[in-house]
Amino acid sequence: MVVMRLGRRTLLKGGSALAAGAVAMPFIARNGLAADAPIKVGSLLDLSGPIGLSGQSMIKTVQLAVDDINAAGGLLGRKVELINYDTQSNMQLYTQFAQQLALKDKVDVVQAGITSASREAIRPIFDRFKTLYFYNTQYEGGVCDRNTFCTGTTPAQTVSKIVPYAMKNWGKKAYIVAADYNYGQITSKWMTKYTQEAGGSIAAVDFFPLDVTNFSSAISKIQNAGPDVVLSALVGANHVGFYRQWAAADMKGKIPVASSVFGLSNELRTLDQATTEGIVTAYGYYESVNTPQNKTFIEAMSKRFGNDAEISELGSATYEGIMLWAAAVKKAGSVERMKVIEALESKLSIEGPSGTVTMDPATHHTIRNAYLAKAHDRKWDIIDTFPDAPPEDTAAVCDLIKAPNTNKQFVVDVKM
Repeated sequence: MVVMRLGRRTLLKGGSALAAGAVAMPFIARNGLAADAPIKVGSLLDLSGPIGLSGQSMIKTVQLAVDDINAAGGLLGRKVELINYDTQSNMQLYTQFAQQLALKDKVDVVQAGITSASREAIRPIFDRFKTLYFYNTQYEGGVCDRNTFCTGTTPAQTVSKIVPYAMKNWGKKAYIVAADYNYGQITSKWMTKYTQEAGGSIAAVDFFPLDVTNFSSAISKIQNAGPDVVLSALVGANHVGFYRQWAAADMKGKIPVASSVFGLSNELRTLDQATTEGIVTAYGYYESVNTPQNKTFIEAMSKRFGNDAEISELGSATYEGIMLWAAAVKKAGSVERMKVIEALESKLSIEGPSGTVTMDPATHHTIRNAYLAKAHDRKWDIIDTFPDAPPEDTAAVCDLIKAPNTNKQFVVDVKM
């Protein structure tokens, strides 16, 4: 396995690091024609910058998945090589490294992206250069592209579980705080829809750019509005400040918080228990999921990374994305893109850390278990399990069986 990490300084140093990197690669890894040449997996993740905490947890499961495949003999008698770049939460680096992976490294598949903005920056590049792409992050739904496969959960699988719980247990008046880009904007609409369906109302919706760290005025507005619950779709390291400031304002015991994102970047370990206690979330995976596969997964992560083994849906869905691709390669008997796509479209399933994960051929999203959980004593206590939850939101706009040439992200019409 070869792991490459280049940053902005590397790009600027020496005139053209991209060209130099291609020259430095061994010939056998560049021509891709030899029968014993490695099968190459590309990875683009933010390991630094505002989204860096999320990427740091995801890259570990990327490395574990590649190691597990190689320990089992590789694929088609060949070793799997990982080529990874740190995109530093920078869209320019995403596009530069996407072209590097497709044109210079000539990878067989790319597992990449955290924010929806990063996905939409690189997805057209992989389409253009016919490089198979997996997006493994929980997101707002709507991507419909035969070359792209999404393994993270969508609002129909998770937000639809959070909001009814909050309405039933805490009250009918909600205040929404969300990140000011397409994930937060669209997810806030789903939160509003599910609130209204549960007989509730929205006091207000506030959006915050990813660089915002001070939420004092927002907290004052929430106090004045007097909601029964705060629904949060805040994203990234800077937005974690909201939860600290919420607790410091002595609001924890007054208005509960439910979030569609909290905990994905190991917040239960990095924040005080007093800050995290009682927050409710819903994801496709928690460490406390009781399956043999998850036990094995956690043990392997702990053995490999020790106390740095941070596991959330981001990491498990990334691991499962690579394993779904590997299963498709085995079924196809080839790494040829269209043969692998057709294998994935056979409603291929694997048993992953989260349970049974099945690729839906119509949407290229996963049918998977969804879990509702509450933070308690720095752990997630699972409240409820929803087996085989389908991506109904994306299914409402995407059918790649009927229209295989579709290539766009639909903004799902959230009917209030």
